[in-house]
Amino acid sequence: MLGYIDTGIIFAYLVLMIAIGIYASRQQNSVEDYFVAGGRLGSFSIACLWLASWVGGAAIVGGTTKVFEFGISGGWYTLSMMIGCLLFGTFFAARVKQKGDEHQLLTYPDFIETRYDSRTRIVATVTTIIAYIAYSAGQLAAAGAVLSTLLDWDYSSSLLLASSIIVVYTATGGLLAVTYTDWVQMTLLFVGVVVVGIPVAIANGGTWEAFTTHLPQGHFDPMGWGLPTMLALGVSIPLSFFVAMDGYTRMFAARDGVVAKRGTLLAALFLLPLVIGSTWLGMTAGLLYPDVDSGGDILSRLIIELFPVGLKGLLLIGLLAALMSTADICILTAAANGSRDIYQRYMNPQVAPRQLFRISMYLAGFVGVASGLMAWQMQDVVDILLLAFTINGAALFVPTIAMVTLKTVNAAAAFWSISLALVTVIVWYLASVAQLAPVFQYDPLWPGLVVSIVIFFGISLGIGRSSSGSNRLSH
Repeated sequence: MLGYIDTGIIFAYLVLMIAIGIYASRQQNSVEDYFVAGGRLGSFSIACLWLASWVGGAAIVGGTTKVFEFGISGGWYTLSMMIGCLLFGTFFAARVKQKGDEHQLLTYPDFIETRYDSRTRIVATVTTIIAYIAYSAGQLAAAGAVLSTLLDWDYSSSLLLASSIIVVYTATGGLLAVTYTDWVQMTLLFVGVVVVGIPVAIANGGTWEAFTTHLPQGHFDPMGWGLPTMLALGVSIPLSFFVAMDGYTRMFAARDGVVAKRGTLLAALFLLPLVIGSTWLGMTAGLLYPDVDSGGDILSRLIIELFPVGLKGLLLIGLLAALMSTADICILTAAANGSRDIYQRYMNPQVAPRQLFRISMYLAGFVGVASGLMAWQMQDVVDILLLAFTINGAALFVPTIAMVTLKTVNAAAAFWSISLALVTVIVWYLASVAQLAPVFQYDPLWPGLVVSIVIFFGISLGIGRSSSGSNRLSH
């Protein structure tokens, strides 16, 4: 297991994250500081926020596990993220920042209401909260599994430790804390997985020649993971970039439209070496541990057994950074939905900034607890996150694209398409868990997306475009 030096490095890192959160909490003077860092972040910070949010437990822990199990096709998860980041950066980033500055927007539901109406904002908020609890749960599940292996604790205790630390620094420091910690976390991630991880893997026999000679031929099948799963990931993840609230928060936090676009495209560029690094480590694990049945903790085992003292601790905190840096923004996003989009918008519009801070902190704690319970119940990282991507992509993609690209839109069409798509995804998922019929084994993304498209365009064409919508924002 770990030596005293490596264990000390891990706990020092965890304490540092809390200290950064406390420091950031003292730098805030307004609600805008708390939620969007005052709208003054530069390109590198925007890129770090993108990477920290999307390159988390599934991309590193889950992605390496899938490479271990299925070969190079396991890298498709992170490649799908890169595609989504490129598309959003090219077509959406600058537009979102422009609209955010024009209307002082802080959240994705703020953005939705500028073209639709109040009830559409409500269902968008509910959808986002559900999705982001699931996003957070996926990261906490991975963090709990990693800490359990590293510290030789049971899963529940490890999950409790990870959840507590993440909630403390996120709730106290807001987006400034997330930004500061993400600079540290993404540096550690790159150093651990790419700069240190690949050379150590090669030094221990993980060479391309060894891969091609000793690994099963199926490990080099680009469709080895399975076409249905890969197709669902390849559609749901890029769609989620256009409807994920943390993406909009990130754009609102950028200094200007140029920075928003440049930072997003820079994040896509940075994703490439991380794809290579996690894939290389997964293939090395497949080479060294061919008789291991489950790959759930294979990355932790690889690190513990191969890496020298000191470097072992460095890579492990890089791994923890990947998990925590995604969970923090997801928790903050869901808390912002509750405080800004529900409490301030509908319950107490005149709420004082300090009171809104406190409410956001309480909600961050609630989201953390709910996510922890979901992580404790489900535990499978990729399954949890695929459900989150499906909820977001199926319910919100069509109305979001329409509001940005069409001059006039129909508020009723948006409301019913989001509502019915959300219900379809949840019911379909529950039916698949209960194994009610063979048809429910298909991914819920597809029926949810079909319902969204049919309802949105059916209502729009059937009753005409909303006259109120045409008087709202047009891009």
